[in-house]
Amino acid sequence: MKKLLFTTCALTLGLLAGCNVLDKEPLNSIAPSNFFKTATDAEAALTAAYDGLQAKGCYAEVLPLIGEMPTDNCFSFNNDVRALDVINWNSSTGQVYDAYRDPYQAINRANAVIKYVPAIDMPGARRDQILGEARFIRGLCYFNLVKLYGAVPLRLEPTESGTPAAINLPRTAADAVYGQIVSDLTTAEGLMAATNPTRATKAAAQALLARVYLTQRQWPAARDAAGRVLAGNSATLSASFNNLFPADNRPESIFEVQYAGNADGGTFFTLPDLLLPQPPATFSFQKFDIPTAELLAQPTPGDQRWSFQGVVNAGRNFASYVDAGPGSGNDRGPFVYKWRSNPNGFNSPDNYYVLRLADVLLMSAEASNEASGPNPDALARLNQVRQRAALPALTSASPEAATKKTLRDEIDRQRRLELAFEGERWFDLLRYARHNQAEPGAHVITALDIIQRNRGTADANFLLFPIPLAELNTNTQLQQNPGY
Repeated sequence: MKKLLFTTCALTLGLLAGCNVLDKEPLNSIAPSNFFKTATDAEAALTAAYDGLQAKGCYAEVLPLIGEMPTDNCFSFNNDVRALDVINWNSSTGQVYDAYRDPYQAINRANAVIKYVPAIDMPGARRDQILGEARFIRGLCYFNLVKLYGAVPLRLEPTESGTPAAINLPRTAADAVYGQIVSDLTTAEGLMAATNPTRATKAAAQALLARVYLTQRQWPAARDAAGRVLAGNSATLSASFNNLFPADNRPESIFEVQYAGNADGGTFFTLPDLLLPQPPATFSFQKFDIPTAELLAQPTPGDQRWSFQGVVNAGRNFASYVDAGPGSGNDRGPFVYKWRSNPNGFNSPDNYYVLRLADVLLMSAEASNEASGPNPDALARLNQVRQRAALPALTSASPEAATKKTLRDEIDRQRRLELAFEGERWFDLLRYARHNQAEPGAHVITALDIIQRNRGTADANFLLFPIPLAELNTNTQLQQNPGY
């Protein structure tokens, strides 16, 4: 199946939305006791949970922008993202609210699946897979929330009432949120299918666990989780980096958010049109995520992730970016080129990589190096990524592998070059900052250095987003993060 169209089903539980079926008006609300009856109902409810990941505040636009705009990878003069670019966000900034609101919609839908599907009479193996996928979605959304906001309300039941007691929950400590994420993903790992080209699988739970453990600096656990992905052989490294894009459930993929490029229950993948020049984008305006000169100066000559691949309608293709040439107005210079369908408008047919094998190899290398590096295992994982980029393999005699610190620096550099524009740079810089707080000088550059550049002071309060003002006004049990 080329795409799996995640259309919001006619299921409404609190935040659950209705969908159009042919020309009929959508049902506004169906009581859970009346809806969750059959295997078809279970599948529809899971589809609604996946649909939540497609929302603007999740992967359609906001999370990818947050992952890159504040960093040394990108800049923009567009006022819509200027607050992210110069790290001047506040509790009223649009992306701050979107990134808080939309994951909770997906969580609420996943909660409904987790609560009601166990009672449905259906084949047990598929029921378990559905429950595992729902836990993966919930774990992924809470991981994004806790990285951005720290302590957040932990909702583990679907919101089925509008009463203050049901909707106004206090914040749960970040460590407890992480504990729930690990619990969800560990459970999901034991329930999900080994393969499915368009849905989350066992390997997706393992890979996300590795990312969670890296964020917590639990190096052996991160190494083991990444190792389970690599031992499972569920994904294979593409021979060509350039051929990874656009994302379309390729063999290297571990988990993608699916988009179909047509009317999809009101959900649109808007990101590519915000990044690409016209053509192939449908509009010409000041684009987001413009690659910085600093980033473009980083790659080693011959690195196939940043080397000339040929001429396309957007300009000269350099795999990770496209150079549209001198041109005029807004459509000149370098632009991100990891979403490539043509045309590529505000409803792009491209998918969005959340997890792919090269990322897992780099996580494995990092975790192994931190646990007992430098060592041959870390070098082997790192070299797979380097050699795919046409860079020479490192050996134990290489300067980059002389110490744990030098190997860490090389792994950091390869993460930046491999995953540029895929929404991970800011989150890497955040965890580097917290690593440096625990081990001074561990990383060359962290989020605190970027904050210093933009604000004139390394204000650690900006390692977290503020709780959105709209939420504070609605939920009196919430307290604002320090510094806002």
